[in-house]
Amino acid sequence: MLKIKLFEHDNYYGLSDIARLFFGRCVEDRDENLILCPDGPDKEIISDPDRSLSGNPGMPLKRAVKVDLYRQLNLLTGLSFPWGSLTGIRPAIIACEESFDYRSLMEKYFVREDKARLACETARTESRISEEASNGLNIYVGVPFCPGRCEYCSFIAEDSTHHLARLGKYADALINEMSIISPYLKSSPVSVYMGGGTPTVFDEKDFGKVANAISRSFRVFSGTEFTVEAGRPDTITKGKLESMRRYGVSRICINPQSMRDETLRLLGRSHTASDTVKAYELSRSAGFKIINMDLIAGLKYETADDFLTSVRAVAGLSPENITIHTLYKKRRARISRDDVISGGDRGDVDSAVRTAYEILRESGYSPYYMYRQKDTELGLENVGFCKDGTYSIYNVAMMSSSCQVLSVGAGAMSKRTFPDGRFERCANVKDVSLYMKDPEAMARRKIEFFGL
Repeated sequence: MLKIKLFEHDNYYGLSDIARLFFGRCVEDRDENLILCPDGPDKEIISDPDRSLSGNPGMPLKRAVKVDLYRQLNLLTGLSFPWGSLTGIRPAIIACEESFDYRSLMEKYFVREDKARLACETARTESRISEEASNGLNIYVGVPFCPGRCEYCSFIAEDSTHHLARLGKYADALINEMSIISPYLKSSPVSVYMGGGTPTVFDEKDFGKVANAISRSFRVFSGTEFTVEAGRPDTITKGKLESMRRYGVSRICINPQSMRDETLRLLGRSHTASDTVKAYELSRSAGFKIINMDLIAGLKYETADDFLTSVRAVAGLSPENITIHTLYKKRRARISRDDVISGGDRGDVDSAVRTAYEILRESGYSPYYMYRQKDTELGLENVGFCKDGTYSIYNVAMMSSSCQVLSVGAGAMSKRTFPDGRFERCANVKDVSLYMKDPEAMARRKIEFFGL
């Protein structure tokens, strides 16, 4: 068992992130100032601030001890990882700090060259979009219901097939919360995002009611970026698309995740690749000029080549945005950690993701936002690509510490920023039943939180 001894510092969180990259499961023993890696070699490593800072002059202590541990484990195992010692969700922040110099990311943090270049390129674009997003409020409307739970998912989304009677009541609660907040808003938002879950799980009548309430409550106008995460292709209907157009929706997301029917069936998604194409064509015929489509690399039921086949198929449809996610182990998902291990018969996910980026670039797409999640294959990333001028303001606002997001609905998280760089969060209750009992309280909480 590997023992990592923390000496005169307490960055258990950061060092555990590094240790998990190399050895998987690790356990903190704070009484003994240890991080224990049961699958590591029989050895003890000392994490000493003096050593760490002498090797990384000028670097904040929490980062320096991570870099030092990464260096030691790299020498011990011979292993390296695409993002080196960077384990945070937003590598673009570090790229900005390093003045978009990819060489600094490589030298200071052991980031691989292709990822360092990606971080710097994306950070430049994110910075420009963030300025636009920080000019006012960004709105999130949460609908935590889906027609079924995918195997990889752990969101609070409820299976609507067992809760159909609650959808109408949830719609009423959402409308109530928005109507209370509305009089306190002084201007139209920069962006509005209706997400979930799967917002298009509502029937056509309730979907139209909610879309109308969003447009009215938040004073959506022709210049407002208004996105609906249609998500499941099998929930998209002509009537719902007509409601979106009527109430100012300018962008929709159609998320196949894979274009391989067998993968979709095994994941618990009730649509086919053909359904995705039909939903895309229906959306185009309804007049939508900006469509996003999501794909997931590393799904347990398919190979790297299967994933690249999906990338080529979606790129061939030519949506304005394509987002590439990498599978990660969510805490309450049915998949296990073993299901997100790269390599073996399924192929090299890291290489497949790099090839996917090449395919998208050749098809006219460029990266505009990026984030990472824990327990992802090889610590890989999620990247949104877009064609010229079709980026999503909300996607950047959601990740930025300089953009304000007012969120409504069960489990919705609001974010308030301050001139000194601080930001605070305010959460609605996650439980749908509790939320529906008192949406007024959630509204009042936000009015007070934002000082409206």
